[in-house]
Amino acid sequence: MKATATRPKIVVTGNGRGVVGHAGARLLADLADVTGLTSAFSLALAGLRQRRGGHDPGRIAVDLAVMLADGGEAIADLAVLRDQAALFGPVASDPTAWRLLSQLDETLLAQVRAARAQAREVAWAQHAEIHGQAFPQVSVAGQTVEGLVLDMDATIVICHSEKEAATRTWKKTFGYHPLFCFLDNTGEALSGVLREGRAGSNTTTDHIAVLDQALAQIPDEHRHGTPILIRSDSAGSSHGFLAHIRGLRAQHLDVRFSVGAAITEPVRQAITAATGWAPALDTDGDLREHAEICEITGLLAATGWPDGTRFIVRRERPHPGAQLSLFDTIEGWRHQLIATDTPPGQGSIQHLEARHRAHARVEDRIRCGKNTGFGRFPSRVFAINQAWLHLALTGIDLLAWTQALLLDGDLAHAEPKKLRYRLLHVAARLTRTARQTHLAIAAGWPWTNQLLNAFGRLAALPRPAS
Repeated sequence: MKATATRPKIVVTGNGRGVVGHAGARLLADLADVTGLTSAFSLALAGLRQRRGGHDPGRIAVDLAVMLADGGEAIADLAVLRDQAALFGPVASDPTAWRLLSQLDETLLAQVRAARAQAREVAWAQHAEIHGQAFPQVSVAGQTVEGLVLDMDATIVICHSEKEAATRTWKKTFGYHPLFCFLDNTGEALSGVLREGRAGSNTTTDHIAVLDQALAQIPDEHRHGTPILIRSDSAGSSHGFLAHIRGLRAQHLDVRFSVGAAITEPVRQAITAATGWAPALDTDGDLREHAEICEITGLLAATGWPDGTRFIVRRERPHPGAQLSLFDTIEGWRHQLIATDTPPGQGSIQHLEARHRAHARVEDRIRCGKNTGFGRFPSRVFAINQAWLHLALTGIDLLAWTQALLLDGDLAHAEPKKLRYRLLHVAARLTRTARQTHLAIAAGWPWTNQLLNAFGRLAALPRPAS
């Protein structure tokens, strides 16, 4: 066989000087400083500092969040930052990081959440200064959804070893069943709660806790002055949770819900009696073939639902492999039901139904989040894993703020994996001249200009008043 040489021959040595990897991750670390996240964490965790010359607990927490945002999966991955002190500064050892996580009880985690909210307010103010608005608007089927859109969903995180509170799940796997709330406008991870594997999908108290924590993350001027839509699948349709959402209006919050609902016998009767079916819309706003929707509010008793709840049913010809009920099999359609308290006159039923189906984007957020920290947990101790989850949410926020404040084009909407391969993991050379440290990125790297522009925008960001 004839050998074909397609790569240049190389001689590998280990005497390179001034070369660093993961240079783009410095963006995340500096952005944590510029938004005030590092200082807020330092203040929140100041009581854990054992000696003046030791590592700042707040800085350790930020380094862990940066490491997770950069794709790290274990505390040992802190070595990537620690062994490049010329780029990232002093980074705590693995035992020190373990000790911090073990000390983060619920009281300190509440302070960490407050620190995240404080930094979020700064990041949104910086976005408003640059773009003229604190956050982008959500677009569905070619139409804008006014205000903020909060998506709630749970997921299974499989554990391959015995961990505290890891149990058999409803999917007959073994692990945890955390519940999250993401902001669809920006991709920020507003809140999350780590739960044991057997935790129910529609547990009212858990949904209320996660929603309240998410709302606390939104700056006051937007929480009280902006329409807020809360979306969930049928797990969020418990009457207690919807009553809690309705009760938030007494706190002067303009909140509405859009949730999936179960197909019960009364619903089947209403579907059978329904007339006036209209074509459904696809994601581009065009009419979708073999899919129809109809409002059945007047045909269905709304006992237990908040006043003003509307019911919209969608039917479509099932795709191969779709799970069908006996009713669907007989009717020849696959049915789905949503419940919303958006009043008539605020969008056609086609728009309201398409608006709810956009809730599926949260599944992409969770999938990316599993590659940004909460796809595996480091400890057998539940409390440590809960603290890890909070820092993973912080890492997701750093990525979202980086995209909103520092990037444009396709990178501003790219998934974390693309950001890591193109920006965060890039190699560079560190040099010192005239008492300044220079970070030189390869001129031939295809995304060098985007990275240089990002560092330039970072330097130009308005700083919060001290």
